[in-house]
Amino acid sequence: MDMKAQKLAALCFLTVFDAPAAASALTLQNIKARLEAAGYSQIREVPSGKIKTFKATRDGKERSILVDSTGHIQELQ
Repeated sequence: MDMKAQKLAALCFLTVFDAPAAASALTLQNIKARLEAAGYSQIREVPSGKIKTFKATRDGKERSILVDSTGHIQELQ
């Protein structure tokens, strides 16, 4: 990866994962509402640092979920 690509990758990472203004705008209630709208239930936060991690049930199965500072939801495998 050349230097320009490395800088772009670092900027993208910081934009998504180190955006305090965006992170503070998302409250726990906002996140839970987004997860419920996506079909999850029994939502509970798992302490993990800056990135919000949750356990929730969907389609009868418990799943681990990451929610980044922009509100993007990603299920972990």
